[in-house]
Amino acid sequence: MGKSNDVHRITGVAVGLTEDQSARQRRYFISMMLRTACFILTVVVPNPWRWFFFVGAFILPYVAVVVANAGRERGIANPSAVQVRELN
Repeated sequence: MGKSNDVHRITGVAVGLTEDQSARQRRYFISMMLRTACFILTVVVPNPWRWFFFVGAFILPYVAVVVANAGRERGIANPSAVQVRELN
C-alpha cells in the first residue's frame, strides 16, 4: 500500500502561532513608529499642537502593548461547529 494523497480541509482552525506572532510584532512596530513620529512632532510643531503629540507619545506604549498582546483571543471560537442532537 502506498501513501494516500488525499487533501483534507480543516475549517474553524485558528491562525498558526508563527503567523499570529508576526502580525502582532508588525502591529507593535507600527505603533512604536507612530510614537517616534509623535516625539519628533513634539519638537517641530508650534505650541498648541505640541501637547497633543506629547500626550500621544506618552499613551502609545500602553496602547501598543495592549493591542499586540490581544492577538490570540480574537475571532470566533469555532464558526463551523456542528451540533448533533439525539433522536428519541
